[in-house]
Amino acid sequence: MGRSVVVTDADHGIGEEAALRLAGAGFEVVATGSTRAGVERLRARARDGGVRLRVVGLDVTEPGACEEVLGDVRRWTGGGPWALVNHVAVAAARAVEDTSEEQARRLMEANVFAQARIARLVLPAMRRAGGGRIVTVSSAAARAVLPLLGWYSASRAAAAALHHALRVEAAPFGVRVVLVEHGFHTTGLVDQAVRTLAEPSAVSPRFSDCYRAVAAALGDRPRLVGPERAAAAVHRALVADRPRARYRVGRDARVGAALDACAPFVVGDAVKRALLGLSGPPSRAERLLARLCGLPEF
Repeated sequence: MGRSVVVTDADHGIGEEAALRLAGAGFEVVATGSTRAGVERLRARARDGGVRLRVVGLDVTEPGACEEVLGDVRRWTGGGPWALVNHVAVAAARAVEDTSEEQARRLMEANVFAQARIARLVLPAMRRAGGGRIVTVSSAAARAVLPLLGWYSASRAAAAALHHALRVEAAPFGVRVVLVEHGFHTTGLVDQAVRTLAEPSAVSPRFSDCYRAVAAALGDRPRLVGPERAAAAVHRALVADRPRARYRVGRDARVGAALDACAPFVVGDAVKRALLGLSGPPSRAERLLARLCGLPEF
C-alpha cells in the first residue's frame, strides 16, 4: 500500500479529481465529502475506474466532526496520514455593497478557518513521523482580485497568508507545505458563484447588468479548463522530491497574477471596470488584454 493521503471536500471539483488520481497512482486515499450525492458519485467513479479509496462524510466547517474523522484517520493509517490535500471551496460572486456579514462569514469560515483547522489536526502526527506534506488548493483570486469577487478573494488571500506562515513554521520538522493556485475552471465552484449572481437578494439596480454579464461569462463552459489540470498539479506536488512552494494552474492564474502585481492600479482598475461593463463597453485593446490573460470575456 502506498503512502496515506487525506483529501478534503473530495465530493466535487478538484478534490474529487485529485482523490481519484492519487488512488489510481497507488496512494492510500481517505476522501471526505459533505454532500450525499457527491460522496456517492465519488464512490461510483472509483468503483467504475477500478481504484480503491475510503470515502467518509465530513462537513469541514464543524470542528467536532473534523476532530472525530481525523481521529479515525489516525487509527486507519497507524498514527496519521503522510499527506493532506487541503481542498475546501465555497464561492460567492457579489459586489461588496451587496454582501451581508452572514454571507461573508460563511466564506471565511469555509475557506479560511476550516482549512486552518484541518491542517492543525494533521500536523502533530506529521511532526512525530519526522515529515509529511500539506498541499493547499487555493485560487489565483487571492492575488488577482476581480470586482464581484471581493469577499471570495479576501477569503483566499487570508488563507494564503496563513499557508505561507505555515510553510516556514513546518519546514524544520520535515513537513513540506505547497500551494496550488488555479484560475477559472469548470467545477461546482463556478456554479456556486453563478447561483449567487442569480439570487434576487444579490441584485441591486447599480450592478444588475454587470451581474448578468458575469453570470453569462462564467457559464461559458467551453472557454474554461477542467479540474483535471489542477489535480495533476496536486499529484506533482506530492510525488516531487523537492516540490515547489507554489504551482499555478491555467494561463489566467499565471498571467493575471503577474499583471495584477506589475501593472499600475489605474491600468488594472480601468480594464476590470471595462470588462465588467462598469464604465461602458470594453475597447478592443481591453478585450485583447483579457484574452491574453485567459480571463472570461464579460
